Amino acid sequence: MSPARAALRCAGWPARAAPSDLRKALVSSFFPSDSSTGPDRPRPWKSSSRRRLARVAAALRAAGCVFAEDEARLLITQAGSPGELERFVRLRVGGLPLEHVLGWAEFCGVRVAVGPGVFVPRRRTEPLAREAARLAGGCPVGSVPVVVDLCCGTGAIAAALAAAVDRPLELYAADIDPVAVDCARRNLASVGGRVYQGDLFTALPESLRGTVNILIANVPYVPTEAIALLPAEAREYEPRVALDGGGDGLDVMRLVAAGAPRWLAPGGHLLVEVGESQAELAQQLMADHGLTSRLVEDEDGDVAALVATRPVRAG
Repeated sequence: MSPARAALRCAGWPARAAPSDLRKALVSSFFPSDSSTGPDRPRPWKSSSRRRLARVAAALRAAGCVFAEDEARLLITQAGSPGELERFVRLRVGGLPLEHVLGWAEFCGVRVAVGPGVFVPRRRTEPLAREAARLAGGCPVGSVPVVVDLCCGTGAIAAALAAAVDRPLELYAADIDPVAVDCARRNLASVGGRVYQGDLFTALPESLRGTVNILIANVPYVPTEAIALLPAEAREYEPRVALDGGGDGLDVMRLVAAGAPRWLAPGGHLLVEVGESQAELAQQLMADHGLTSRLVEDEDGDVAALVATRPVRAG
């Protein structure tokens, strides 16, 4: 297996695809537009809920959606009319990510807005978010942990932390993509998060240097040559800047590892998502910049994230 394919496999990218002519045929069969469908002939919307679910699921399954029945339930629940259901199915069968169709995603039990063109938060990132919440909750009693979410995308990780940690947080987030920044501001407004636009650390207020307790950086880590192997819905509908990690997938992580020691407080933690094939090299990157690291596994025992800590030096 090539390094590119190995990185994709470790990242857990879902597989789905359907030729455009097949997609059109699927939608046409589900929503017939001929004269036989009239006021005296029940449309799918007026059919029994079981039949409606079966028909939507069949269309999605034939289009390559792995979790077709679950997706069908969501689309039917969210649709407010037959026309809206038809639009949802057309978009999804056409390849638009489910979260973009719905306008939201669920991450660690928190519903976050997901706008067009924004990177969709992945379930495989949840172990990173849970570990960040655990570490934030373990900060000294009476302190207000300073949390920074770099490459924040929708702000899903920061939103999940705010929901999971039962104490005040000083919450910051940043992304280079203005569309993502707008989305993150919507998701973090209610928890007092401050969101900045810019490239990695350059987006942050200088006053945060040396004060950050929890630094989350869900950087892009797909090798450039592996981008072409991603599912079409990722390649076509999500920003490349959120996917492309350079030749070996670690270009952005190198920048974060180099900059993190200047921003972390003594004893502060940097958390990054990483795949199994990149874990050893990622740990070496952290060591090169004076950070001690350990790996975090998901519930299946696979490497999901890396935690790197700035040592506390006496005196």
